[in-house]
Amino acid sequence: MQTWIRFRRADGDIAYGRLDDGDADRVIEFDGPGYTDPRPTGNAYSYASLDLLAPCQPGKIVALWNNFHALAARLEKAVPVHPLFLLKPASSLAGPGDAIRRPSGYTGKIAYEGELGIVIGRECRDVPLSEAASHIFGYTIVNDVTAGELLNADPNFPQWTRAKGSDTFGCVGPAIVTGFDWRSASVVTRLDGVERQNYPLSDIVFSPEEQVSLLSRDLTLMPGDVIAVGTSIGVGSMKDGSVVEVSIRGIGSLVNHVGAAESQ
Repeated sequence: MQTWIRFRRADGDIAYGRLDDGDADRVIEFDGPGYTDPRPTGNAYSYASLDLLAPCQPGKIVALWNNFHALAARLEKAVPVHPLFLLKPASSLAGPGDAIRRPSGYTGKIAYEGELGIVIGRECRDVPLSEAASHIFGYTIVNDVTAGELLNADPNFPQWTRAKGSDTFGCVGPAIVTGFDWRSASVVTRLDGVERQNYPLSDIVFSPEEQVSLLSRDLTLMPGDVIAVGTSIGVGSMKDGSVVEVSIRGIGSLVNHVGAAESQ
């Protein structure tokens, strides 16, 4: 297992690094993200001193819906036969510590959705299931933020992209971990320190490998793209000023806060 991060150096430049296997506080800088076969630059830093950014820059975030058996049962929905998904644009990306901001003029509820994220390492199109694992670079944490009242604001058209695609609504981080055993892990979401979600990833409908294979039939997945695998029971709304923390043991904790609404 390796842990890769992206951060802003003291000189303002953005850099990539990997945690030293022998020293959890030492970060070795590389000249690019881990999925590009980068080389070390010779620089090293203290992890505690770094300004962390989202660990990759996805061209798109593919976000799944109804991908856990428990949630499907709660919603009284049939388990899908193909991943049900929407796209969050690259402009929705937010990193650790960033504020989640409301769209201009929107005063309704903002919801958290703690999720596992798959980070693509190789371009894939029509990838067989047997080869899907080789296209996964690693795993991260996602908070798939939603402006719930925008989704059905127009009764003629469910607005998934508008509800989930605003700036800062794609929170990703704090790191990408390769070789992560997702089968034995759980997603825990806390809102202002109170646990709101705690669900096992083993309850998933489509495994990460199945998601990569099936989604690659519909669209090309590129290196750095993120698949948010969907959430389970416990989604709720956040107030302005609230702090939301999504944790997966073995990856870390993604912490964000809800900022004030943008000026109208």
